[in-house]
Amino acid sequence: MRQDLLEQLAVLTPEEEKLKAGAEIEKGIYMPAGGDVVDVRRLAKEGRLITIRKNVRFAFFPKHRHNYVEVLYMCEGSTRHILNGEEITVRSGDLLMLSQRVTQEVYPAGEHDIGVNFLILPEFFNGILRMIPDEKNAIRDFLIGTLAAAPPGAGTDAPPFLLFHAADFLPVQNLMENLIYGLLNQQGASRTIEQNTFGLLLLYLMKLSDHLQVGAGGTDELMMKVLDYVDSRYRDASLTDLAQDLHYDPFQLSRMIKRRMGRNFTDLVQERRLSQARYLLTHTQMSVLSVAGAVGYSNVSYFHRIFRAASGQTPRHYRLTQTHGSGTET
Repeated sequence: MRQDLLEQLAVLTPEEEKLKAGAEIEKGIYMPAGGDVVDVRRLAKEGRLITIRKNVRFAFFPKHRHNYVEVLYMCEGSTRHILNGEEITVRSGDLLMLSQRVTQEVYPAGEHDIGVNFLILPEFFNGILRMIPDEKNAIRDFLIGTLAAAPPGAGTDAPPFLLFHAADFLPVQNLMENLIYGLLNQQGASRTIEQNTFGLLLLYLMKLSDHLQVGAGGTDELMMKVLDYVDSRYRDASLTDLAQDLHYDPFQLSRMIKRRMGRNFTDLVQERRLSQARYLLTHTQMSVLSVAGAVGYSNVSYFHRIFRAASGQTPRHYRLTQTHGSGTET
């Protein structure tokens, strides 16, 4: 990694200054009182789907989960983790991907153990899935589990974490450096660039099957087909049509989706529609009425209502806040 980037990342944050002096992790920075789920809203700027944050050093981080996907890249040194009870070590050049379902504990890192965390909302992976070959592989399984976002015990068998030993693979190192530089220095890359870069990264990682450690889990082929259908047919998606394609009774399929994913079919379609709507609002000049129709809503008043319920803003206000200034906020 470039020396200037390492030097930038090595600088102690105010939080690390306190931890180095002997303080404990201040949980309130990361999660609500009494909770054990690190909340992305406390760490990332509102509206961003991917955020970078230095891996905190000098203190033990107790058992927790995340309501986002976390990707840890070790720039220098190493860190030790306990993931679902399994201890692993992430070394310089390694890349660790954690789903929302994994429990994590982190041992104290030293001053020269420098890593960065990517905090990624599941909807960031919408579209990336289509870049991955339609064949059985650990990355595709992981993405399916990520998009399903099923809570613990909901029935998904997707791998809870992937650890890539990629130190000697130059394309991965270059792509990680590019992502870190752009996000760390707020270069304002569009969501399309960030998604395509990350998709390319995953394609290269697929070549490292001999250097991959997979958390215990498997694949839910049926739910993969459900999510593929929603991703490509969200505008006119129909549970009846999907059930017919998969040769299932619609009521039975609906119950299976709810049990395995923690959400029903309508929720999955609506989330995909709203994700595309947010993209169109910030990347095109289409009117709100046109955006509503493009993502499958013929009733613009209903579109306004559900968009505001999901985003806390009207479509027009969302566009203004996300495109203010450089016009490249993601």
